[in-house]
Amino acid sequence: MLAIEGLTARYGAVVALHAVSVSIGAGELVALVGPNGAGKTTLLNTVAGLVRPASGRVRLDCVDVTGAEPARLVRAGLVLVPERRRIFADLTVAENLQLAGVTASASDRRRRIDEVRQRFPALGNRWSMAAGFLSGGEAQQLAVGRALMSNPKIMLLDEPTLGLAPIMVDVVFDLLVELRAGGCTVFVVEQNARRALEIADRGYVLRTGRIAVEGPGPELAAHEDLFGHFVGGTA
Repeated sequence: MLAIEGLTARYGAVVALHAVSVSIGAGELVALVGPNGAGKTTLLNTVAGLVRPASGRVRLDCVDVTGAEPARLVRAGLVLVPERRRIFADLTVAENLQLAGVTASASDRRRRIDEVRQRFPALGNRWSMAAGFLSGGEAQQLAVGRALMSNPKIMLLDEPTLGLAPIMVDVVFDLLVELRAGGCTVFVVEQNARRALEIADRGYVLRTGRIAVEGPGPELAAHEDLFGHFVGGTA
């Protein structure tokens, strides 16, 4: 589904990613973990077309999409749920979803909105409320619902549990499992590394812009020495 091949990204003279390679199969849930500053967000943003790579390739369904515009990637089925949600705070819940479905036909847009409302009943109770008044957990549900409006093949999520209460953290992890069960491929960067690895099919540990280790998610989560050395707590 997604192949990241030798990807290098820079911010001026600073190299943020050093020839990073990651592969994600269709229907997999893959977790990317590592300490703050390791380059996790840069990797997602580069894949999603927000950062132009210095070298390397990104392939989506075997098609080279390296450096493609974000809009093209969304149409191709790749969508990013960014860190801290980035919803439109001044628009209502309904307007956020309608805007996300602007490229769909009117009938598809209505159907997808209905599906989002069914998946997230809390949003239906806030339908006409400005999104800026949502709780953190509700805002994260809206961010995921907005991504679902494009009917993605693969969803990239950057720190989806950041700043959430423990009960909402449980909701988000359940949602990741549900997305995979529904056929959506999931690539998630997560601060709660151990928990993310426990539910992931496979995991990658990124350290100082390089892949330090990879393997089955539950095996990495259970490897105390490796986990503590490369990840450091819940980073």
